[in-house]
Amino acid sequence: MRTPPRRLARRLYQDRWAYLFLLPSLAFFSVFFLVPVAWGAVLSQLDYRAFGSRWVGLDNYRGVLSDWLFWRSLANNLYYAAGVVPLWLGKALFVAAVIFPFRKLFQNLYKTAFYLPHVTSAVIISLIWLWIYNPPFGLLNYILKTPGFAWLGNTLTAMPALIAMQVIMGGGSTIVLISAAMGSIPGDYYEAAQIDGATKVQQFVRITLPLLKPTLLYLLVMGTISSFQVFTNVYLMTRGGPQFSTITIGYLIYETAFTYYEFGAASAMAMVLFAIVFAVAVVQFRWLSSDVEY
Repeated sequence: MRTPPRRLARRLYQDRWAYLFLLPSLAFFSVFFLVPVAWGAVLSQLDYRAFGSRWVGLDNYRGVLSDWLFWRSLANNLYYAAGVVPLWLGKALFVAAVIFPFRKLFQNLYKTAFYLPHVTSAVIISLIWLWIYNPPFGLLNYILKTPGFAWLGNTLTAMPALIAMQVIMGGGSTIVLISAAMGSIPGDYYEAAQIDGATKVQQFVRITLPLLKPTLLYLLVMGTISSFQVFTNVYLMTRGGPQFSTITIGYLIYETAFTYYEFGAASAMAMVLFAIVFAVAVVQFRWLSSDVEY
């Protein structure tokens, strides 16, 4: 049923303060997200030059999709996401489940400890892990008694080393979100389950996990998007090597744009990455989304 114009205008006037307060956020979102995305879409169809850009249509996309290095970087991205997202989410879920029964004081203490890496610069974390993986002087080789082994210089271990770093250092904000979601589950369900003789594991599997589904879906989608955007670790620790074994699309876009100054091709890669991440998010939502009512 269509809303009459006069009624719509009256409703907009009644909600004018809400729209007024939302305006700054909308302005920032438009300037720093929508405009760059729109400009990137235009740029992806240009042979961009500082003087005299030329319209080439879909040629940049054809070039990108026929480039073996793009497909290699996409495969590396999938490898990275498949390694990081399940382990990072599983770790956060495990830690949240372990600390949740503690008293509030100890819960906050553990949450703070796990959250600290989240507020630390990715550059600092990468430099620390460069030392940990250092072949002659690194902590990891000292512990494993494997002096001289180059974890980041071997095609078989470079990507797992990056994944391990991300899983160990990440998850702080995820633990906080999962703990908050656990706290919102009514205690009546657990009391009823205890009366029926359910064990702690059965309560977790049958009650906690299903009711955490919306939160886990959100974290899964955001974690996947974040994994496809990985750049800082690769740039600082491996530069995509050895032998392109850790090159990701984010790093390839950077290298194409700012090393070879092919902004059109780099923008086409960014648009393809946007489409891939969007498709993955849609699939995840359709697979896991369902309404949960407490």
